Amino acid sequence: MRGILGWFLQVGVVTVLNIRTMAQRVTPSLVAIVGVTGVVAVFVAVLSMAEGFRATMATTGSADTVMVMRAGANTEMSSILQREDARVVGDAPGIRRTGDGPVVSAELFVIVDLPKRSTNSTANVSLRGVQPQAYLVRDNFRMIEGRRFEFGRNEIIAGRGAASQFAGLEVGRVLEWGGNRWTVVGIFDAGGTVADSELWCDAGVLGPLYRRGPSFQVVRARLESPEAFDRLRAALASDPRLNLQVQRESDYYAEQSQLIVTLIMTLGTVVGGLMGIGAVFGAVNTMYSAVAARTREIATLRALGFRAGPVVVSVLAEALLLALVGGVIGGAIAFLLFNGFRTSTVNWQTFSQVAFAFRVTPRLIVTGIVYALVMGLAGGLFPAIRAARLPVVTALREL
Repeated sequence: MRGILGWFLQVGVVTVLNIRTMAQRVTPSLVAIVGVTGVVAVFVAVLSMAEGFRATMATTGSADTVMVMRAGANTEMSSILQREDARVVGDAPGIRRTGDGPVVSAELFVIVDLPKRSTNSTANVSLRGVQPQAYLVRDNFRMIEGRRFEFGRNEIIAGRGAASQFAGLEVGRVLEWGGNRWTVVGIFDAGGTVADSELWCDAGVLGPLYRRGPSFQVVRARLESPEAFDRLRAALASDPRLNLQVQRESDYYAEQSQLIVTLIMTLGTVVGGLMGIGAVFGAVNTMYSAVAARTREIATLRALGFRAGPVVVSVLAEALLLALVGGVIGGAIAFLLFNGFRTSTVNWQTFSQVAFAFRVTPRLIVTGIVYALVMGLAGGLFPAIRAARLPVVTALREL
């Protein structure tokens, strides 16, 4: 027991002495901290992009909202429904109804070009044709500027995310696509969901103008309750007139987010790994400098009976402390600069832009700090071993 307590006592003494002498090595210490800070800031910022995109997709839809598409279609773009299909879905059991009829919106969308505000390039934006019940199908829909479009007219309303990312969507502006003129009459907020990245208009106007005839691509519907999902799916599957599939809207968008989230996470890991290697080399150089500066001190401690283990721990403790400081600063910088920053990226399932906000969550900051500690441990390991192996006699000659 005395041996163990003595070992920990030596660890405490050597570590405290090591930390107290850090002021004499300010420049190399700052180099190590700055290196770790940069790595963590970039690493957390890239991962926050994936987190923001995932959050946008995950918050779209609810358990009692369903999407009905052609069987075998994995996106709206590859689905084709006829008007009769939409009518049958509206009459199916489990669909919520109001005084105006079933809460069902048969919809289609086309891709239009709009210039990005941040660059001179153009981007694909979804122009979605909806029916009157579309406002009840979505949760948290509200107009924040202007008014809703009038059915039967070439009018559009723009989502808040689209209006912030793309030029020409101010209320009163007239846009032209495919020889048709559209007037922007309002801006809406859909609670940070995918709909915030879309433009809406009357499906009855959009279809003929783009030669879609009486067809649609998806039917969105509200259920009487989340438990009504199986009843609706069974009813549509047993109808010989139909060849449809039913999916919860939340599940549909969660699946769509997987590709882009995986891509961003992979990119972030690769970039963070490459930058981390550079930071580790910086930490190694810093700790080797610290060991060289403390050669006499280490030799004296060893001559007084201090073991090699406490010396190793003291060097690692300094490296971990520098890494911790860099990790905390890097996480704070990522939060201050990127949390809430709005941008847009391509949804590779529909080839249209989705606007979203970066999300620097506490979990990401903790991940960044843990990564910083790993870099500090890797950077301090070999210098710590070298310090422990310093020949006492050789080191004492420098006194």
